Amino acid sequence: MSATPIERLRAIMAKLRDPDGGCPWDVQQTFASVAPYTIEEAYEVADAIDRGDRVDLREELGDLLLQVVFHARMAEEEGSFAFDDVVEGICDKMVRRHPHVFGDAVVEDAAAQTRAWEEHKRRENAGREDQSALAGVAAGLPEWMRALKLQKRAAAVGFEWPDAQPVLDKLHEEVEEVRAEFANGADAARLLDEVGDVLFVAVNLARHAGVDPSAALRHANAKFERRFRAMEHAASHVHGTTLSTLDLDAQSRLWDAAKREESLR
Repeated sequence: MSATPIERLRAIMAKLRDPDGGCPWDVQQTFASVAPYTIEEAYEVADAIDRGDRVDLREELGDLLLQVVFHARMAEEEGSFAFDDVVEGICDKMVRRHPHVFGDAVVEDAAAQTRAWEEHKRRENAGREDQSALAGVAAGLPEWMRALKLQKRAAAVGFEWPDAQPVLDKLHEEVEEVRAEFANGADAARLLDEVGDVLFVAVNLARHAGVDPSAALRHANAKFERRFRAMEHAASHVHGTTLSTLDLDAQSRLWDAAKREESLR
């Protein structure tokens, strides 16, 4: 009987990690050294979804799956756990946290299921030493994601603004504090603190608006890149020069032209 695709992938990873004839780069990797690639691959999956590119999504999901197999293989080598343990663990968790699907429980809608999910998590973590509502929010998350999770946890126990208006007021307040810091000499440590407050409140605003802050920032990045490239094209093909040779006023006019052209499409 031929190997299944996942068995083949696991065998490939085992061969790559074999000190005797494997790949030197793969052999020397650790959990810590592979972790940044794992995060990067997750973002590349999200990018393929944003672009609606299903061919690329298939490839990126494969890259992400490889990361799971890579970590599981290293854990198996040190005797901690193996790939099958990872699969069994997530299967058990999905069944346990969906009693309305695999049992007799009833949930009214997706919002009710989200509340039930959080309650399941709370009960599962009840025996842990840290009983804070914020316990378990991983420090290794991208900071925007960690901010979002911390805010959601706080909101779950009632520490929450009633709507978006107080958040907008707070954002204005924090921006003014940054402005004041620049006026007072722009101390680096103070700016770190004040700009951090602005970003934290901006994430909260996105949450109240029902907007994924990561998706919003990806959209803003794509928009900036699109318009900047249009500026470069105009500088080259209309003005016969490079963007770097133009002063800021001329560059700003090209930016405005790129915005106008985009709005007409």
